[in-house]
Amino acid sequence: MALLRVLAVDDELPALEDLSYLLRADPRIGEVATARDGAAALRLLDRAIADGRPIDAVFLDIRMRGLDGVVLGRLLSQFANPPRVVFVTAYEEHAVDAFEIKAEDYLLKPVRPERLAEAIRRVAVSAEVSVESGETETIPVELGGVTRFVSTADVIYVEAHGDYARLHTAAGSHLVRIPLATLEERWATAGFVRVHRSHLVAVKHIEELHIDSGKCTVRVGETELPVSRRHTRELRDLLVRRARKGRPE
Repeated sequence: MALLRVLAVDDELPALEDLSYLLRADPRIGEVATARDGAAALRLLDRAIADGRPIDAVFLDIRMRGLDGVVLGRLLSQFANPPRVVFVTAYEEHAVDAFEIKAEDYLLKPVRPERLAEAIRRVAVSAEVSVESGETETIPVELGGVTRFVSTADVIYVEAHGDYARLHTAAGSHLVRIPLATLEERWATAGFVRVHRSHLVAVKHIEELHIDSGKCTVRVGETELPVSRRHTRELRDLLVRRARKGRPE
């Protein structure tokens, strides 16, 4: 694995020095650049691209003078080949912004070395491993007052709860304040398909399609989910195509 080139951005010098020290101590990181504000970060990123040595990830504070981290993160997401973003902040309320920007992780200050190591792992995996969409997206969830990120790769199916959605994984379920329709649009190229007005399913986790007396269901793990009539033919054709593609020559 190639060593990562990262940029740490924080307008408070002690925090920036602490973060850059921890980043340099990680064996997966080969180079750490620093910036004290958003404008300086953009100039450094542009220069790195012009030199043919783009930054792999930006570890970014949120509340900064001038261009704040959320605005900068949105600007970075518009790059042709955007760097991965990890927010490093003392404030918990921007986790939804992090999801919208497709941040890799969301760390709270003071940064614990083990949480930083996990964020670096996510960046490294995202840099090397691609799914059908070419990227692995993460979504913030709240667990006992602590923000964690769940990867789309770990989601088996999603269940609608009004304006909320419940993500079901092998380890449990998580309620997030995002409508199912939004996730359907965002995750269409990541291997998720709508099977019912209340359910979005990861195709790779579908183990069985069952049709009986005109009623259709799919089995994902130990769970059986209904498939609406309007989605039955589309889902059946999709699964047939995948099965044919997987046959040996």
